[in-house]
Amino acid sequence: HNVTLKALHKNLTPRIAPVDHPALKQSLWGRSFSNPVGLAAGFDKNAEAVAGLFNFGFGFVETGTVTIKPQEGNPRPRVFRDVKNSAIINRMGFPNKGVGVFKQNLSAFLQTKPRPQGVLGINIGMNKDQTNAADDYTQLVRLLAPLADYITINISSPNTPGLRDLQHPDHLAALLTSVMDERAATCGNHPVPILVKLAPDLVEDQLSNIAHVLLAQKIDGVILTNTTLHRPEILPVAFRSQKGGLSGAPLLDLSTAAIRRFYTLTDGKIPIIGAGGVDDAASAYAKIRAGASLVQLYSGLVFKGPYVVRDINLGLCDLLRDDGFTSLTQAIGADHHKPLQGAA
Repeated sequence: HNVTLKALHKNLTPRIAPVDHPALKQSLWGRSFSNPVGLAAGFDKNAEAVAGLFNFGFGFVETGTVTIKPQEGNPRPRVFRDVKNSAIINRMGFPNKGVGVFKQNLSAFLQTKPRPQGVLGINIGMNKDQTNAADDYTQLVRLLAPLADYITINISSPNTPGLRDLQHPDHLAALLTSVMDERAATCGNHPVPILVKLAPDLVEDQLSNIAHVLLAQKIDGVILTNTTLHRPEILPVAFRSQKGGLSGAPLLDLSTAAIRRFYTLTDGKIPIIGAGGVDDAASAYAKIRAGASLVQLYSGLVFKGPYVVRDINLGLCDLLRDDGFTSLTQAIGADHHKPLQGAA
């Protein structure tokens, strides 16, 4: 992983021509996305290789998770792969160099001429020793909002003790009130979009209560989902016994089901970024039809390499055409709008 980041930083990786097709383009949150395929947070935690990642053809790249103070993360080993099932378990624990280094790296990228095209997201989290989460999140919004096309509030990693407790509706409402107040103070009339990243392990009532909070707070979007604590029986015993969050192909159905439920709960009013098990056009399209406006991958990049971005976008063009859609936006939530059987 570190070797890859260094190669990206030094422009030693392939420059892959992005798929330029009108059917894939859309405007969301006042940002123009050339295609719907993005890189999930966690790959470039310190914003060291943003330019190189955009050269893979991503429509958007999400950097981070960044915390206020540097932290080492959890003890090694903390990443485990099951190649046969295209699965990864990680218990990283937000290792990063802190917001000071992150901001310096990101500022250097933003001054690049010419700057690679694409939408830039920043994923923010709290330090593991923080007892008042709002202090960290509001400070990060204050420091980073001017640099971001959107900011994601990460409250769903299973690897920081107590973090997922912030998904409780009362805690979430209080946190988002502080975050939105800070955004207003920092951004004025040009507010950066605020997204919330949720866990795939929420039951129906939990997700419903969260949806009510997000609608009330007028949140701009959600990312569904983070990694899961579930362990499918198909996974080898030694692998599935590892602690941490599971990602990759075994997460596909669980995350897509969360997208479908959330889209229904919110009547499609909150845009969704679908993440979890995306590694080809079919998995990406399933999330779009379930209600996602955009998709992200990370494990798919690990197992299939950088050309997977191009392959997904080309495949999406074919799938859209086969279904009679001239634009990706027509396919968003299409599974919810099927005509009734027997209807004229």
